[in-house]
Amino acid sequence: MIKKVVKATWDGINFSRRLVVNLIFIALVIIVIASITSDDGEIKVPQGAVLNLNLNGYLVEQKRYVDPLDAALAQSMGAQDEPAEILVDDVVDVINKAANDERIEAMLLNVQNLGGAHINKLAAIAKAIEAFKAQGKPVIATGYYYTQSQYYLAAHADEINLHPYGGVSIEGFGVYPVYFKEALDKLKITQHVFRVGTFKSAVEPLIRNDMSQAAKEANKEWLSHLWQQYKDEIATLRGFEQTNFDESLDTYLAKLEKVDGNGAKYALQNGWVDALKNNQELRQQMIDLVGLDEKGKSFRQIGFNDYLATFKMPIAVDNPLTEKVAVIVAKGTIVDGHRKAGEIGGDSTAALLREARNNDRVKAVVLRIDSGGGSMFASELIRREVIALKEAGKPVVASMGSVAASGGYWIASAANEIWAAPSTITGSIGVFGTIMTFEKSAAKLGVYSDGVGTTELKGSSVLLGLDDKLAQAIQMSVENAYSRFLEVVSESRGLSLEEVDKIAQGRVWIATQAQQLGLVDQLGDKQAAISAAAKLASLKHYDVQLIEQPLSPQDIFIQNLFGNAAVQSLVAKQAPQSASVGAAMQFDNFVEQIEQQVNSLKAFNDPEGIYARCLVCTVTN
Repeated sequence: MIKKVVKATWDGINFSRRLVVNLIFIALVIIVIASITSDDGEIKVPQGAVLNLNLNGYLVEQKRYVDPLDAALAQSMGAQDEPAEILVDDVVDVINKAANDERIEAMLLNVQNLGGAHINKLAAIAKAIEAFKAQGKPVIATGYYYTQSQYYLAAHADEINLHPYGGVSIEGFGVYPVYFKEALDKLKITQHVFRVGTFKSAVEPLIRNDMSQAAKEANKEWLSHLWQQYKDEIATLRGFEQTNFDESLDTYLAKLEKVDGNGAKYALQNGWVDALKNNQELRQQMIDLVGLDEKGKSFRQIGFNDYLATFKMPIAVDNPLTEKVAVIVAKGTIVDGHRKAGEIGGDSTAALLREARNNDRVKAVVLRIDSGGGSMFASELIRREVIALKEAGKPVVASMGSVAASGGYWIASAANEIWAAPSTITGSIGVFGTIMTFEKSAAKLGVYSDGVGTTELKGSSVLLGLDDKLAQAIQMSVENAYSRFLEVVSESRGLSLEEVDKIAQGRVWIATQAQQLGLVDQLGDKQAAISAAAKLASLKHYDVQLIEQPLSPQDIFIQNLFGNAAVQSLVAKQAPQSASVGAAMQFDNFVEQIEQQVNSLKAFNDPEGIYARCLVCTVTN
């Protein structure tokens, strides 16, 4: 009787829940239909307008999945907006479309709210800006304060304007991890680290208080190449010598003293910008260029998101009759299982590759990689699907984005060809494992663990420590994994094991070096990789098809209802702290960095507990 009452009650609650949800859904459908049939919601491109490329967020290869309903509800409740993610392809498509749009006469490159980005992402947009200029359309850059990433794009403009109270910050590149061995020692936490490779420095923050000489040597090498690429590009665009870059504090102070510490004048006198203009002066300049808008208060313009909405379909529609080059994006940390868009799951990414293999219209595949690695097991699942594609007669081209290192290189290795941008960070061929035990910490608190087990293996735990023999067994597993990594690269790249071992050892390389070493075939962007894949498949006429995890009908509906801006993944803003930050906030930041590094190690769920991961591939600028 109780069971029947409970079941009836639950059925009633469940029916009521479904009824309410369906009523809300129907109401939303009515609202959407009304908005679609209304002319007020139509986005119009003014004749003779400026494309206001107001980029707000961080440039990414693929957006992370965020539940659309949760994001929409958060927005409706007034949740504080943080920088969203912007697809590089969307920015490129907008600029290329505007370049051939007779209604667009000029571009205002507004990068004030653009977050940090690797050079290869910026270079793809810069290439589109140059094509826009080639159509005889001027590009004017504006900003209150240019970061190094923002300035890279601004340098491609015909004119760079800066607010009189602003400045330009070009500091170079660096890698400065937080080291906390001493902190762990004070907490009596025992570190057990297993690794192979002289340069596999991913775990150094756990076992050292400073960067090893080997790691400094390797990092300095690829950072210097990256910095040289940046300087070459900017110096050529701005027409000044590379000595204009301030690489010493003495030089910087001497120049700053000449302008009494005025950052804007400093930028102007050094040729970083062309003019100092406040908002009113900039607005008048644009009005003089294209005229007033319909309201007569500003210049004729259309923003980035509005212009994108005029031609980008909410749902991609592929021609079922044409042959395809499929593009599959592998972005983020590589972990086991299924993951949503914006992450790499061994099973889910392998399933996308398998989908391409089973699609008769797909004749070639480009695997776009932007990953510092992760689980070796998951990487191998993905690599095997790449091999299966090749065996099915479908060539695969690996296209490396900002980084394709460790596990990221593992999944690229089996491709017919490997393409990378000159600034891509790759290599880091090595493996490691780490275990923290707390027997000393617990003992200090008076906490102990004891018991019996049927085997010696069962007698290990984080409170009992790690037996020396078990530690030897784990080290053997790590060494075996490294040997397998060498074999994978050796077989795929046609190099001897000795040759691979010499350039492996966990060392990170910039793509220009990697090409010379035989780890990369060609230097080029994603479009070049797509063309290469089509050529390998002997395709002359083809469409490019993005294969990704599909959204559910409900997700698509909510996205269209509230707009993509409401459901974009939010990224924590990584703005540098000012000099006035208090000691408490600095300590919080220190703890946060420790937590991030530890979590990056804990995130993997490799069945063998062995990881192919590069943790030094994040460049600060």
